Amino acid sequence: MVEKSKLDEDRKGKAFDPSHYRGMIGTLLYLTASRPDLQFAICMCARYQARPTEKHVHAVKMIFRYLRGTVHRGLWYPKDSSVALIAFADEDHAGCQDTRRSTSGSVQFIGERLISWSSKRQKSAAISSMEAEYIALSGCCAQILWMRSQLLDYGLGFHKIPMYYDNKSAIALCCNNV
Repeated sequence: MVEKSKLDEDRKGKAFDPSHYRGMIGTLLYLTASRPDLQFAICMCARYQARPTEKHVHAVKMIFRYLRGTVHRGLWYPKDSSVALIAFADEDHAGCQDTRRSTSGSVQFIGERLISWSSKRQKSAAISSMEAEYIALSGCCAQILWMRSQLLDYGLGFHKIPMYYDNKSAIALCCNNV
């Protein structure tokens, strides 16, 4: 499903069995834990579970066809590659012209493979770039702590996780809490 495609309520479309549609959506939602590339398309289709039409079922079937064509893809970790967890965080101070709120961004890697990323508008307007970057850094840290607890289930324990950042004042604040 292309991000710009318009999936609407389609009141005039031919109705489809809602319980069967919910089952299809539930199956796909289960996959989003390991296939984040499906998240946007599935959530768009999940909006119409109350009264699905043939148009919505067609969109869901497109997702299933996409899955069938990408079964061989995945994250490969050769045994000679490093298994270090590394994180990078950044922010765009007052990037939103309407609200002057900043956008936090972070990426997490295991070795050289990207396993998680995030880009979110901050909930409040930061007074300084250091404050905005500190908020972004705390969000990245929370994500790393959650990932560390999840990776323990797979037998991967991480004690020191490097987190890279580009603002000296935010780094100084993290090291010397006032």
